[in-house]
Amino acid sequence: MEQRRVAVTGVGVLSSCGIGVDAFWAGLNAAPPEGERRVRDFDPATVFDNPKEARRADRVTQLAVAAATQALEQAGAVDADPLRRGVLIATGIGGIGTLEEQILLYAEKGARRVSPFLVPMMMPNAPSAAVSMRWGWQGPCQTVSTACAAGTHAIVDAATWVASGRCDVVAAGGTEAALTPVSLAGFANMTALSSRQVSEPFAATRDGFVIAEGAAVLILEAWDAAVARGATILAEVLGGASTADAHHITAPAPGGRGALSCMEIALAAAGLTATEVSHVNAHGTSTPLNDAAEADAMVKLFGSPGPPITSIKGVTGHSLGAAGAIEAVAVIESMRRRLIPPTAVTTAVDPDLPELDLVLGAARAWEPGPTLSNSFGFGGHNGTVVLAPA
Repeated sequence: MEQRRVAVTGVGVLSSCGIGVDAFWAGLNAAPPEGERRVRDFDPATVFDNPKEARRADRVTQLAVAAATQALEQAGAVDADPLRRGVLIATGIGGIGTLEEQILLYAEKGARRVSPFLVPMMMPNAPSAAVSMRWGWQGPCQTVSTACAAGTHAIVDAATWVASGRCDVVAAGGTEAALTPVSLAGFANMTALSSRQVSEPFAATRDGFVIAEGAAVLILEAWDAAVARGATILAEVLGGASTADAHHITAPAPGGRGALSCMEIALAAAGLTATEVSHVNAHGTSTPLNDAAEADAMVKLFGSPGPPITSIKGVTGHSLGAAGAIEAVAVIESMRRRLIPPTAVTTAVDPDLPELDLVLGAARAWEPGPTLSNSFGFGGHNGTVVLAPA
């Protein structure tokens, strides 16, 4: 079957470092925000028709609808049958804020006080459902929940829907709002979080990630249709891949073998060789094992030091199931602005890691070309998407 080219015609993003692409980009090139990495100054009333509708959506859904609103505004009027418009929004955890609140209410006041909206607010597919209903998109509407690889998997799978001809346009991305007391305690007690609340990807002093909330949505569209309607094409999705470590529930496979296979398959799907890659947006969570495994995998694929590499999590924190989508927006903006944002906070690569060309200190000018964006999640899930400038 002939595969269609996949264009990105709109992006929307809400992150702890900024709401909207311009503020987000400025944040990537500034000092990390202080305190918890929440999306600040976000008013859900601005994207819902009335306060009641907003209250009946968990924050994870509110963020997704806001990101989709931004993306669709940028994409403009898409021309496609509603049955050929799809939605694929990822989340690692779903509506845990509502779940925690209602469990406390149950314990304090009994079963009769539990909200009848608990289930539709906490279910992981609520963000996808909300986006499809808001705009009347009646094609496939699904949710990916593969931990921290979910946002990237959503983009890769959605691109497949467009490339194969199943859909003409898809709203794809990820959303997460897991800064809740029990969630934070769980991540802290498994020693995944930085004890200093500092994210230093690939640095010798890294000691864990800084959890964040956020959302991003990309509008993926058949290239020829986008050209025909006069849309501004921001980037192209060349391909992607998903693999499993099949090794451990949280630790990566030794030597980064799962990450390596994922990148290799993604490049093959894109019809590229490693020498044609001009940049890697690394998963780079600032955890000792994951950064080491990813560094090993990149050096095995590209050699040392390889292409310019950055991790934006020093600024954004780690937004779990939304991370891959947020980082895809960062890649697209890097291409548009011809700059690679720095790996914030990190001042030097851990000498125990192989040599990497990590962008440090300030943004680096570059000639945009094919770029890999990696996401790796608990459970051994690996995801890589290959993006190229329009």
